[in-house]
Amino acid sequence: MAHIECSVCGKKFELSYLTDGHYVCDVDEANLNLIHDYEAIAKDVRENGLNPRVNAPPLSVGGTPLAKELGIPSCNLWLKDDSKNPTGSLKDRASSLLVRMQEDGAPVITTASTGNAGAALAGMCAATPVRQKAYIFVPKTAPAAKIAQLQIFGAEVILVDGTYDDAFALCLEASSKHGWYCRNTGYNAYTAEGKKTVSLEMCEQLAHGGQFGGPRRAQFVAPDFVAVSVGDGNIITGVYKGLRDLYKAGLIEKMPKLVGVNSDKSNWCATAWKKNLTPAEMLTMEPVEANTRADSISAGIARDGINAVQAIRDTQGCFVEVDDDSILAHIKTVSQATGVFPEPAAACAAAGITKLASKGYFEGGSTVVAVMTGTGIKDIPAAVSVCGEPFVLKRREDGQFHLEDFMQ
Repeated sequence: MAHIECSVCGKKFELSYLTDGHYVCDVDEANLNLIHDYEAIAKDVRENGLNPRVNAPPLSVGGTPLAKELGIPSCNLWLKDDSKNPTGSLKDRASSLLVRMQEDGAPVITTASTGNAGAALAGMCAATPVRQKAYIFVPKTAPAAKIAQLQIFGAEVILVDGTYDDAFALCLEASSKHGWYCRNTGYNAYTAEGKKTVSLEMCEQLAHGGQFGGPRRAQFVAPDFVAVSVGDGNIITGVYKGLRDLYKAGLIEKMPKLVGVNSDKSNWCATAWKKNLTPAEMLTMEPVEANTRADSISAGIARDGINAVQAIRDTQGCFVEVDDDSILAHIKTVSQATGVFPEPAAACAAAGITKLASKGYFEGGSTVVAVMTGTGIKDIPAAVSVCGEPFVLKRREDGQFHLEDFMQ
């Protein structure tokens, strides 16, 4: 039987603890984790595959491509392209689960977001038959395209003249005061449960040459490494949970090593990992200054950082920091090498792989999956900053265009 455990003190709770409106441990206020019955998971997957049979999300979430390759000689690199989800990011996986769970529950679902989580929530709410209401707290520095996406889906947007952490705190206050259901990343244990499906898919796709095996034919192969950009730590926590579920259920033979990639301008998790802090010490760790150009991973406090650091430790992986210039450059690198157009946070994962590969971190022939967490369409100024302005063909004095002006 599944149950819940505190990520710090280990206290166990019944599943009903979450459905009764609790989000964190009542002892130390640390995040909670769902612990599953792995024998039951193994039996279910072997008999039915991974296709959901009940409570499918209102939009087609997941089933995203696994694409090759970036051309790094020292490893066999695949990109799990979650920019192909309905609202353009991996965050759809969490929001589709939470919105479906709350269709007949709280009248309002709320979240703090730099854009992607909010867009995912707004889009999934718009797709429900009951048109679930979404209230989204967003730092006003979020890209304009992301803010517009929230509004076009009909969400109530509260722009916060502050940081993501300010928006997070205001969202918690509003959900407590008004009885809204809080989807805040990391704070709500089900966010990682939704996101872990990306791991189940990538392992199935690797077993079938990048494709899906189909119902009742699911087999799984684990990569050697999985690289994920990290801000609040929730995505890499979800990736770890999915891989652990498969491993504990006996469906993969090894646990991949996880690589968490931080911007050096938003490095809470990498700092905690390098200092070898305990979970209790991380619970009281001070915020870092967060001002990276990769807005989706800009977080002064990693709200799921304890789980993220533990995931790296459990898999004997590592954190690596990259600078914003490298992140932005990899938007162009990934796009031109693969046809996948990543937002800065997604390009961050590729930048981390490049940095580690240059230092010989990957053994020859290692299979590496980089998770592309969001589309670059949401942050065009970032792309323009690295590709520049196009050539302008002007008329000559004779009033005509001359192609040789461009071709020479």
